[in-house]
Amino acid sequence: QVQLVESGGGLVQAGGSLRLSCAASGRFLGSYYMGWFRQAPGKEREFVAGMPWSGGSAYYTDSVKGRFTISRDNAKNMVDLQMNSLQPEDTAVYYCAGKLWGDSLRPLEYDYWGQGTQVTVSS
Repeated sequence: QVQLVESGGGLVQAGGSLRLSCAASGRFLGSYYMGWFRQAPGKEREFVAGMPWSGGSAYYTDSVKGRFTISRDNAKNMVDLQMNSLQPEDTAVYYCAGKLWGDSLRPLEYDYWGQGTQVTVSS
């Protein structure tokens, strides 16, 4: 069992920055692939960024490349998403998720989810 709790959302003007954090607890975290997803009103949940908990290459969806950075702090059991140059189209509820054994862009393949945190970017 893994528990994920997001924090750090809020309201920001276009061009601004936010840092989301995901606190993880549970066993065998090193076996998980950690992803950040987002869901805007009326849209499907989409993959934003991900990386293996044990380290390795990060992957980003095209729309956030060069603006978002995913990182993890093993000592604190945290996975962060630094978001820069935010745009109104980034407005969504952002979720942290964990998938056992292997990466995926598909939400249905993830085993554990946080409760989500709202990010609103005003123009």
